[in-house]
Amino acid sequence: MITDPQEGSTGNFGTVLFDAVDNPVIQRLALNWEKRATVKRDDPDLLELFDPELPDYPDTIVPFKDHHTYQELSSEQQGEILSWAMIALNRNTMFSEQRVVNPAFSLILQGEFPGLWGEALEISLMQSMVDEQYHTLMHHMASGITRKRRGKPFKDSDLPLPYYSRVHMQLSADAPERWQRSLLTLSFATITELCIGGYLELIAKAPGIQPMNLALARLHRHDEVCHGSINGELVKVLYPQLNKEQQRFLVQALCDALEAYAANDYGTWQTVMKLVGVKGGEEMLLDVQDAGRKALLRDYSGLYRVFEDLDVLEQIEFDWSSVKVSGEIPYQ
Repeated sequence: MITDPQEGSTGNFGTVLFDAVDNPVIQRLALNWEKRATVKRDDPDLLELFDPELPDYPDTIVPFKDHHTYQELSSEQQGEILSWAMIALNRNTMFSEQRVVNPAFSLILQGEFPGLWGEALEISLMQSMVDEQYHTLMHHMASGITRKRRGKPFKDSDLPLPYYSRVHMQLSADAPERWQRSLLTLSFATITELCIGGYLELIAKAPGIQPMNLALARLHRHDEVCHGSINGELVKVLYPQLNKEQQRFLVQALCDALEAYAANDYGTWQTVMKLVGVKGGEEMLLDVQDAGRKALLRDYSGLYRVFEDLDVLEQIEFDWSSVKVSGEIPYQ
């Protein structure tokens, strides 16, 4: 753990000796972790919650729910598609936690960003990393229970890499400078932490789906509300410390991450159609894409407010009308 902002830093984020982050939001979250964190509670018995009669994922949020090809499938095929959807969600979550979020927190703890240091901040990040590791375990266990109770392999390795992870990896590979790669990882982690709660809420509030997955989504979302607050504060503290080039790069990285996170992962859906053996599945997905249904219905209010606070909202190239930022969902 690096507490001196000059010790072990890259030297690419300025040479000013910044004061420790003294943020009341971060201090409060660090102090109440013992009481609020899911990992500090009694574990729910996920196996006991599993109901084989209920679907594993809400079909109300799949992009092709109204398409005639999907509507004409047998209930067994529809159920298998929804099981795959939950397996993919679990896998995507594990990828994000292990390959984006925790690595971003590690960068901060290692002193990559000289302006992000201080006892409360470091404690809150370590607590968050414990949370993320536990979330990974919960989602892994849920997929295992689904395989066992459904009597099907549902192998993670049959699915392609998550779209969000692919975009992050490609942008990082194309970035020539270390500071750019670091800001990319921080940006993708920030978008994940500020937006995943809205996605989990869609699962947690969906009527008539698998109780195990409802419980999983509610438990995970409870922690992510706090993590989103931490990440939002981190970006707001860091942004004014960057030079103009770095500020522009950070804003663009946040835009790229937001576009990737909001998108439906049609590559994964195409694979699922093949695995389930859906005749006309590829054509159905093309129809849906042509119809313009690209963004998942998630609440982006927290992220929107962060951009407002940074006074960069006009620089964010994103169609906010395609998602929920407050009030009613703008489209069905």
